Amino acid sequence: MISDLNSIYSRSAQGMQRSAIREILKLTQQPDIISFAGGLPSPESFPVDDIKEVSNEVLNENGTTALQYGTTEGYQPLREEILNRYKSEGLDVGLDNLIITTASQQGLDLLGKIFINPGDKIVCGLPSYLGGISAFRTYGADLEGIKFDEHGMRSDKLEEKLKTLIDQGDKPKFIYVIPDFQNPAGVTMPEFRRREIIDIAHKYDVLIVEDSPYRELRFEGKSQPMMYQMDGSEQVITLGTFSKILAPGFRIGWVLANAEIADKFVVAKQSADLCTPPFVQMIAAKYMEKGYLKKNLKNTIESYRIKRDTMLEGFRNHMPDGVTWTEPEGGLFLFLYMPEHMDAEAIFEKAIEKKIAYVLGSVFHCDGSGKNTMRLNFSFPTLEQNKTGVKKLAELIKENM
Repeated sequence: MISDLNSIYSRSAQGMQRSAIREILKLTQQPDIISFAGGLPSPESFPVDDIKEVSNEVLNENGTTALQYGTTEGYQPLREEILNRYKSEGLDVGLDNLIITTASQQGLDLLGKIFINPGDKIVCGLPSYLGGISAFRTYGADLEGIKFDEHGMRSDKLEEKLKTLIDQGDKPKFIYVIPDFQNPAGVTMPEFRRREIIDIAHKYDVLIVEDSPYRELRFEGKSQPMMYQMDGSEQVITLGTFSKILAPGFRIGWVLANAEIADKFVVAKQSADLCTPPFVQMIAAKYMEKGYLKKNLKNTIESYRIKRDTMLEGFRNHMPDGVTWTEPEGGLFLFLYMPEHMDAEAIFEKAIEKKIAYVLGSVFHCDGSGKNTMRLNFSFPTLEQNKTGVKKLAELIKENM
């Protein structure tokens, strides 16, 4: 065995850290744990019978193609189905603008591979998606956080940060945002805030990365336009995925971007995995072609709306004064704020003892703040687990105030 492995690891490998969420999920495998921790869709939303039917059709009609290597760009009929959904929203996009990835997490990793050198600045929200933070830091990025208000990333603070960084010679590579039902906060940017951020990005000549895994899981309110569409200058890169609207086990995502940038993603992906598995791409394409995605999504949205409402009702009935929370119009998560003197990590072990689990809000803050916060997932637990878990959590917080 090598005497000193650390001496031969790359700087990227030395900087890697295990995902805090994945580590917490190991604790939640016990059957009696009520887990609000993972970003897991409900197993009840998985269209098992439809997938069986479609899988058999794919194998019967194109079995040898489905089991062969595919193109790096992705299975063309699937790309066309995705593009048709975007075109129905008014986007002017073509095959040159879209490539399939192995889930949107690969898209985040490829972003780092393409754009980030060690020490480069990336701007993100406080809080922001841990998977994005981790992916960018692996490539040596220095993350700069922008505080939120009820409308998401504050545009005034964003402009202040960009001006300061550029004056220092540290122009950021991109601004990372999750505008719809943000992970972890559940906040949706209204159209005016999206426009403010786009205008600032234009002013300072900085790319925007629009991570959009939850956009189609809207329970109420008015759908907001995509930043890619509002931008109109190909200065936005959008990431999408089937993980939250079909099945995370398929590991299918995509990147929508300027044709030149999309081609860079193709080249970067070729050295990563050559191609996303053609079999699951062909299943997803046929599933969409038969209209099953639209049908099943309606049922999923209604189920998640009920689960969200159940959690919010539990908060109103049981949470002590001084505790607040976001009330998302869709998605999978909400964010809970305890009084500022409290620390979610300090009571985590007590929560596990009470057989409930959550994710520390601090892991979503690139500056280590947010210690009094926690992210709660409402899509995975059953309604009964939801009610019981919220009551236990409220009792725990009350005991430690």
